[in-house]
Amino acid sequence: MELGEQLPVWSIIPFVGMLLSIAVVPLVNAHWWERHQGKISAFWALAFFVPFLVGFGPAVALTHGAEVLLLDYLPFIILILGLFAVSGGIVVRGSLSGTPKVNVVLLLIGTALASWIGTTGAAMVMIRPLLRANAWRRHRVHQVVFFIFLVANIGGALTPIGDPPLFLGFLRGVPFFWTMHLLPAVLLNTAVLLVVFYVIDSRLMRREGPHPEHTGERVRVDGLHNIVFLLMIVGAVILSGVFAQNPLFLDAATGEARGVTLFTTAEGHVTVPTLGLLRDAVILLAALLAFRGTRRELRAANGFTWGPIQEVAILFAGIFVTMIPALAILQARGGELGVTSPAAFFWATGGLSSVLDNAPTYLVFMTTAASLGATSGVATTLGVIDPHLLMAVSAGAVFMGANTYIGNAPNFMVRSIAVEAGVRMPSFLGYMRWSMAVLIPLLVLNTLVFF
Repeated sequence: MELGEQLPVWSIIPFVGMLLSIAVVPLVNAHWWERHQGKISAFWALAFFVPFLVGFGPAVALTHGAEVLLLDYLPFIILILGLFAVSGGIVVRGSLSGTPKVNVVLLLIGTALASWIGTTGAAMVMIRPLLRANAWRRHRVHQVVFFIFLVANIGGALTPIGDPPLFLGFLRGVPFFWTMHLLPAVLLNTAVLLVVFYVIDSRLMRREGPHPEHTGERVRVDGLHNIVFLLMIVGAVILSGVFAQNPLFLDAATGEARGVTLFTTAEGHVTVPTLGLLRDAVILLAALLAFRGTRRELRAANGFTWGPIQEVAILFAGIFVTMIPALAILQARGGELGVTSPAAFFWATGGLSSVLDNAPTYLVFMTTAASLGATSGVATTLGVIDPHLLMAVSAGAVFMGANTYIGNAPNFMVRSIAVEAGVRMPSFLGYMRWSMAVLIPLLVLNTLVFF
């Protein structure tokens, strides 16, 4: 009998508790949350794992725990760490003037970069130039909000590097360039949002009067040598997919990836794939070379600290452990949920991605789609998935991660940087008023056109 058929539904309570803690506690007491988030993550992880260990025994618990942490969590964190470290050394300087046209260009560049250096990388590279260009403006909140919509979320939909959910799908066997199927939706959303932004920004600037004269300082990008390290990361991820079926890395007899077997139990064995180890080693090497080879002054100009990636690592450790029962149950019983159409998957995935985190939400509904028993489509390690359903899951997770501050990790990072720069960012509910007014009608249009 599958694990998901043995686990009770209430075993997902720690998973729900973990995600609700992320959503609610920072709003109630942000200072307390910053000091104790590691303890909260550990509490919810142990709240699941200890009863799981007692109820199912060491063999089952250790096997599933090791698989999640070593095969999903570590590659996920290593990719984000690599992109974060490398992009932190790229600085855009110069006297850009925050006119509506300039702001549209900055948003467009950030959106285009997001799929290739990650939403985290693009957000870290582009948010400060946008803030500096508009330092003279009185109305800046809308600029940061649309930046979150486009650069920190929608722009990352085209490759597994772009957004964490898609990377988790890549680890489950979705081909690297398959997500390019989302290009029409990305182009539509980008075009609509940029037009709406331009109208709002133009009207607000007219209220502010004439803008300051251009200082004449040449626009330039420093730290461009880091592009080499970004290419190392992109190449490592692409090649790990290209060579996944190569006999050097895949045992044709068993259909399993060749690698280092850490331990074997009655439940099975935990093997770290050789190809994954090589990919992660290249990413870490790129991060190390970028960090050592970039002047401190450049990172200081970007306000670079390890705090954001440390927070993500701590919280996602708890998320990945507590989502073990949710994924197992959905894989075994997903067909019973009644979510079968592309539109239903789009809104179910997106709705949860709005209030939870879009990476585990993507895995939950990717698993559900795989459980429906498609006979043709995208072959993954979870099963064959109908392409329209996978598109809906992917788009829902990426696009609707922009609906709230907690939908995607870069959202919080961008908000924090904007607050440090003097922008009076809206509250959790205040931000949602923007997303409800701008994004929800656009997402309805997406449903009608694509799903």
